[in-house]
Amino acid sequence: MDYGTTFIIMAIVFGLFMAWGIGANDVANAMATSVGSRAITIKQAIIIAAVFELAGAVLAGGEVTKTIRKGMVDSDLLVSSPELVIYGMLSSLLAAGIWLLIASWKGWPVSTTHSIVGAIVGFAAVGIGIEAVMWGKVGFIAMSWVVSPLLAGTIAYLLFMSVQRLILGTSQPLENAKKYVPIYIFFVGFVIALVTVFKGLKHVGLELSLLQSYLLAFVVGVIAAIIGKILIQRITIDVKDDKDFHFTNVEKVFAVLMMFTACAMAFAHGSNDVANAVGPIAAVVSIVENDGVVSQESVLPLWILGLGGVGIVLGLAMYGRRVIATVGSGITELTPSRGFAATLAAATTVVLASGTGLPISTTHTLVGAVLGVGLARGIGALNMQVVRTIFMSWIITLPAGAILSIIFFFTFKEIFS
Repeated sequence: MDYGTTFIIMAIVFGLFMAWGIGANDVANAMATSVGSRAITIKQAIIIAAVFELAGAVLAGGEVTKTIRKGMVDSDLLVSSPELVIYGMLSSLLAAGIWLLIASWKGWPVSTTHSIVGAIVGFAAVGIGIEAVMWGKVGFIAMSWVVSPLLAGTIAYLLFMSVQRLILGTSQPLENAKKYVPIYIFFVGFVIALVTVFKGLKHVGLELSLLQSYLLAFVVGVIAAIIGKILIQRITIDVKDDKDFHFTNVEKVFAVLMMFTACAMAFAHGSNDVANAVGPIAAVVSIVENDGVVSQESVLPLWILGLGGVGIVLGLAMYGRRVIATVGSGITELTPSRGFAATLAAATTVVLASGTGLPISTTHTLVGAVLGVGLARGIGALNMQVVRTIFMSWIITLPAGAILSIIFFFTFKEIFS
């Protein structure tokens, strides 16, 4: 522990770098459907991310952080050598951050969860021993990488089919859009509020009964729907706009809905993916502050969650445009109605996973949802070349994180031992 302060400073710097990478890559994914469908601008996306990513990280980010921090490596094997955990966590943050920088530069929407899990498993297996990795936990997380895009794709497909049946496929699509879109907005507010109350508010010391939780979520949903209805009534409808594209005015109504789903997705992302950056920071801080004791449980300070949120917003603002272009317009052509179905499906899947402590990949979830919307229009609506490139980048991510992490682990071990 001679280097305790140095380790904490390194953890904060590397954690900020990792969070910056999450913002440049993963938040760009989360905002891509809204920006790609032209429902919001890049500037609006950054403002929404700043508010709701931070809120999601602070209110609902602790559950997943526990999984990343103490669920991957058997701490009983490390009681006598806490410095190995510190080297490993620092290596994981730096390795994942560098891989995210490369992927963002290429415009590849890769998984930050893949990156950090691969890095942690890499250093633990090679630097400590195969038996140090909790393989059951790794298998549980790996299973979620398959389940989450399938689940999000299915929800997105069903949502968009409901939009087709209730609105786009009817004789009066504009009137029906005005009637049904507030109901969709209610659903957005209800789902996000309910999961936040169930899993997030204990971090701020608020305990509610089951009935109180549902009532509060219902009230939030109703308020969101009322605000949405007021905004819809203010839309300027011009019949001439429908001359080139039959649903132009209908899509204006859905653009209002996309504002709400963008907020929901940012909150969902902050609650799930901030863990990837702050979990290892929390582990290092905990070991240093407890004089080298490797504990299974440790209090997660709010400043660490806030740090992750700030890094994420900076990454999106500075370098998020390339990945936004890939997901927002590269996979399939998005309109606000299609983007809504994809974003709400992804947000619902991510928030549910965050509530259960399962660190799923937001990228896999969102790409799965966009594919689901594309398939609802037929396989020809998908750009299979882009889809193939995305899948290849996903496969490379895990070994890339592991290899970089192993190199940094032995480097730090050499420097500080």
